[in-house]
Amino acid sequence: MKLKLRLTYKLSLVIVLFAYGLVLAGLVFPVLGLLSKAQVAQKRRDAIKQNWLNHFSAILNLHITQEGVLPENGSLLVSNHISWLDIVVIGRFLPAYFVAKSDISGWPIIGFIARQAGTIFIRRGDKKHIREINERMIWLLKQQSNIIAFPEGTTTKGDDVLSFHASLFQPALLTKAPIQPIALEYTGSSKELAPFVGDDDFVTHLLRMLRMEKIEVTIAFLPVIRSTGRDRLSVSHESRESIVDKIALNVELARVYQ
Repeated sequence: MKLKLRLTYKLSLVIVLFAYGLVLAGLVFPVLGLLSKAQVAQKRRDAIKQNWLNHFSAILNLHITQEGVLPENGSLLVSNHISWLDIVVIGRFLPAYFVAKSDISGWPIIGFIARQAGTIFIRRGDKKHIREINERMIWLLKQQSNIIAFPEGTTTKGDDVLSFHASLFQPALLTKAPIQPIALEYTGSSKELAPFVGDDDFVTHLLRMLRMEKIEVTIAFLPVIRSTGRDRLSVSHESRESIVDKIALNVELARVYQ
């Protein structure tokens, strides 16, 4: 009974939050663009997006442990990818544009909100489209906006970090933007339940998350990698190794303190 009540209560809050998100995306954001200068409108949209993610985080009862220092503006942040929850976890800390697979654009409600919020959708294998995406990322970095990308290109269970797609780093090199790796780890019961992999669909996974009493996750903002004079393969490799080393260190510490 307690589990059912928790799910019902949280689900009702999510429905209200998503309805609010549709109003923001379909009405408020366009009006801000018409009534305010571009930079002012963007700052206001960023604040609204962050507030929305904070509310989502509270409904999910995310217990986030932060390590490291937040990046300076105009940074490319690259993270290992475990779940759609990663977006909520990282996005609540700083205003940013996310780079995501084009599949998400077609998700009901979420896809529309993400599109209106400025999410950068990538169609893998479409070279012309990738060039256009790179141009947009370059423009955003020059405007001192933050970009958050998941260079693995897919999600994992969190016990491994796949090879990174080096092309995502090119805009940072061309703009000499700082690159900051992020290591995400879900802990406790969340370690097994949070991964969004395989044949999972969003609604089923969301309901699973809402049934949980809390979702525990650690986010580590790792040392910044300077992109000046580097090539994309080397910064891609260094970023991945930084995340791999951090996750391995946490696993070893957990064994010691068991």
